[in-house]
Amino acid sequence: MLPTATCVTQTVADPADKITLDETARHRRRMAMRSDGGIEFLLDLPEARLLQHGEGLVLDDGRVIEVHAAPEPLYEVRGRDARHLVTLAWQLGNRHLPAEIAEDRIFIRRDHVIHEMLIGLGATVGEIMAPFSPERGAYHGHHHGGGGDHEHGA
Repeated sequence: MLPTATCVTQTVADPADKITLDETARHRRRMAMRSDGGIEFLLDLPEARLLQHGEGLVLDDGRVIEVHAAPEPLYEVRGRDARHLVTLAWQLGNRHLPAEIAEDRIFIRRDHVIHEMLIGLGATVGEIMAPFSPERGAYHGHHHGGGGDHEHGA
């Protein structure tokens, strides 16, 4: 029988292993998983949530598996000023695109059509590889989105 992770801890002192997942794979409730070092376990949380980089999955045998957010191909979107950035955010939101909002930039998954739209709107768009933690929507319950959880390389 596989050990089961039924809760998440914000602090990880001495993890038994780590598991590296992209944003899509970090948004889970229940599934069989394997840590980077080969520990097999069942994730069985009360509700689906976005597992954040640095959190720990507490197994019923007491071990903790630390979550690592895998870098993903993203666009880093910047505006001319704060108002322009808000306008760009509105355009992205109007298209229901997952976006991670920072004080002076927005991170989105790469998409050449959206890239062209943003350039046409006067945005500065750069390609980066970084962990992705988009804002959760208003109808997704608790807010687990990013912006302040970690830094992206610029």
